[in-house]
Amino acid sequence: MEPKEKAQELIDKFMHIIPTKSSDYTDIYYPSAKQCALIVANECLNNCTIQQVSFWEDVKSELEHG
Repeated sequence: MEPKEKAQELIDKFMHIIPTKSSDYTDIYYPSAKQCALIVANECLNNCTIQQVSFWEDVKSELEHG
């Protein structure tokens, strides 16, 4: 799987988390899902092997800039 695909997969996994205090969910779903995905990428970077670092750095870059 490419880093861009992994970044989108992580965002998609968090897209259905329902915010508790907003009536306009559209503006919240994607940014919140993206933040959750960045948290996951950072956790993976902190706990991955040397061989995995490049992949997770690329995923994080996709999330931040893609």
